[in-house]
Amino acid sequence: MARRRRRFPGIFITLEGIEGSGKSTQAKRLGAHLRALGYRIVETREPGGTPLAEKIRAVLLDRTAEPFAPETEAFLVFAARRQHVTQVIEPALSRGAIVLCDRFNDSTLAYQGSARGLDLASLERMNGLATDELEPDLTLLFDLPAKTGLARRRRAAETNRLDRETLRFHEKVRAGFRSLARREPRRISLIDADRPEEAIARDVTQAVMPLLARTPRRKVRHAVR
Repeated sequence: MARRRRRFPGIFITLEGIEGSGKSTQAKRLGAHLRALGYRIVETREPGGTPLAEKIRAVLLDRTAEPFAPETEAFLVFAARRQHVTQVIEPALSRGAIVLCDRFNDSTLAYQGSARGLDLASLERMNGLATDELEPDLTLLFDLPAKTGLARRRRAAETNRLDRETLRFHEKVRAGFRSLARREPRRISLIDADRPEEAIARDVTQAVMPLLARTPRRKVRHAVR
């Protein structure tokens, strides 16, 4: 059955990638850049984005948590996402804001699907329920070798449960993301993240600006957070 495309005055941009891909850094840079241009920006993340969803995030990433069944992990992600969409993302899009979301549906398909082995079609159906069929207007996928990303994360001051997964697990996540990019090349912009931060930021801007150019009415006189 064909999926129903949700339409809002705002623009929905998601940022995806393996652990250590630098997407969170680029999300902050992009938000600051667009805000300086006068666009209304809402920056958020998954799992999380609301007080309840952030509590679920803490459970999902807790290094001391008991082992999760893959289905349990997926159900927690979907619960957080539903709360996030209804409380933050859809209201912001309805106001005409540009929403920058650090992870969304594609992460579920890559992590719980490609890496954990859950059925992709079932995950897509559950994603549809969790989001009421909301899809990003643009997805920026930051790609680099899993070994490089994992090494970056393990050098960080704080690590989480996913950082402790095997290299093979993270290679499956990367393969899942790349498969999605091949399947949806019009929505997903693949960005080489194994380069200096400035070079990556230029590619991000190049990918985003054409979308904004088609929607000049979304520009506002003063930036609103």
